[in-house]
Amino acid sequence: MPTAPGPTQTNDETRPVTTSPTPAPGTAPAALSEGAAEHASRELLRLATAGSVDDGKSTLIGRLLYDTKSVLADQLSAVERATAARGAAAGEVDLALLTDGLRAEREQGITIDVAYRYFSTARRAFVLADTPGHVQYTRNMVTGASTAQLAIVLVDARKGVLEQTRRHATVAALLGVPHVLLAVNKMDLVDFDAATFHAIAEDFAGYAAGLGLGDVLAVPVSALTGDNVVERSSRTPWYDGPTLLEHLETVPVSDARGEDDLRLPVQVVIRPRTAEHPDYRGYAGRIASGTVRVGDALTVLPSGKTSLVTGIDTFDGPLDEATAGRSVTVRLADELDISRGDVLVPTGASVTLGQDLVGTVCWLSERRSVLGARLLVRVGTRTVRALLREVDARLDVDTQTVELLSGVDTLHQVDATDTSSDATPTGLGLNAIGRVRVRLAEPVLLDDYAEHRGTGAFLLVDPADGSTLAAGMVGPTLLDRLAPEVVADETADADWLAGAGI
Repeated sequence: MPTAPGPTQTNDETRPVTTSPTPAPGTAPAALSEGAAEHASRELLRLATAGSVDDGKSTLIGRLLYDTKSVLADQLSAVERATAARGAAAGEVDLALLTDGLRAEREQGITIDVAYRYFSTARRAFVLADTPGHVQYTRNMVTGASTAQLAIVLVDARKGVLEQTRRHATVAALLGVPHVLLAVNKMDLVDFDAATFHAIAEDFAGYAAGLGLGDVLAVPVSALTGDNVVERSSRTPWYDGPTLLEHLETVPVSDARGEDDLRLPVQVVIRPRTAEHPDYRGYAGRIASGTVRVGDALTVLPSGKTSLVTGIDTFDGPLDEATAGRSVTVRLADELDISRGDVLVPTGASVTLGQDLVGTVCWLSERRSVLGARLLVRVGTRTVRALLREVDARLDVDTQTVELLSGVDTLHQVDATDTSSDATPTGLGLNAIGRVRVRLAEPVLLDDYAEHRGTGAFLLVDPADGSTLAAGMVGPTLLDRLAPEVVADETADADWLAGAGI
């Protein structure tokens, strides 16, 4: 059996790392050993990583976990044993093994599935999605980055911006990720050359600007040696910006702080009917955006009924107000007919209710899209019957061009696995990104994803087996900007819908 590459070889996903002295087993910094209440109160930042093959994503994440002392003693011991089994020298630790959790991925030296990692510092808590960079796993990257507030895009300092790098930037722009950090990795292999770093940073910045990615920061790092990841490097005196972790700790996350209009999708109606609470009626859910306060006037969608908030109950006790991300049970002054799937919004807020959903989707299924297919659409906690009316455009993520499909009859799709010479698949297949029109059986709240990421996202589901066919975003996206001539017909066609039998 061949041994794993040694420290001087260039496959960073498997290069062993010589680490600093290991802290005592189970030891955590003061920031990580504080009480649970203080930990829960820390501001949360959701991250996603992406990079080309062997750019060092897993090692970078491992470095973040290790240097912030977010690795438990038993995890570290397991990684040390696995590193030794690969033939590494004593004292070396392959930090990539902290994140490459699936055996098949470790054996191939790549990341396939989306792995989530959690760590925190004194300033902030982090949820990090390690996403695959391969084109055939675009759906996995979309899944991992869909809730991200910041995307870390890695490039190899020796290779610069590649086609896959552009693909990752395009997906980040498509999903409306507010912040992008370009980590120029393996600077140790180019002798920490400033000119190399600046050339890569300028190349990426120009491309990102064309996609509409406004907040982009480039940082020169070496995940192998730890330079500028957590600690500032003495080998980059020409760089005066923040380290990678410093930026993660200070980047604004206003979209997670409840500054948008309230959106509270109702998950369940609480009616305990106990001796202690014989008349209790509450509406439980997770606040998708905004803030709710006792005394607020709220409107229930889609019914349009209104009432005042008389109480906000949580697992930790009653609150006067609660913001985005908090799970709450809201009590109202009036007994209204509210059920799962309804949404509570501020009275007077500008909202859109409709039955014609126009949005951009990433197709997640191996079964291709079929015009006229009966679907279930899930928006927030609401599930409604629907029909796929049209797939009018398809985005080529690699070239950032849009193919118009208007008028294509996708009712007669060939099987996605058909490799015969007359197989000419149209519509959307696995990993494809396109623009769809879906007719809903009943009105639902249709928030633009660009303004409300929590309630502007939706799923297309196969009603036969419950499998997810596609994940989508309501309203204009990068696809529409690249192809402004693609204009949807917003006219409702109730007769067509009724004739289809839904």
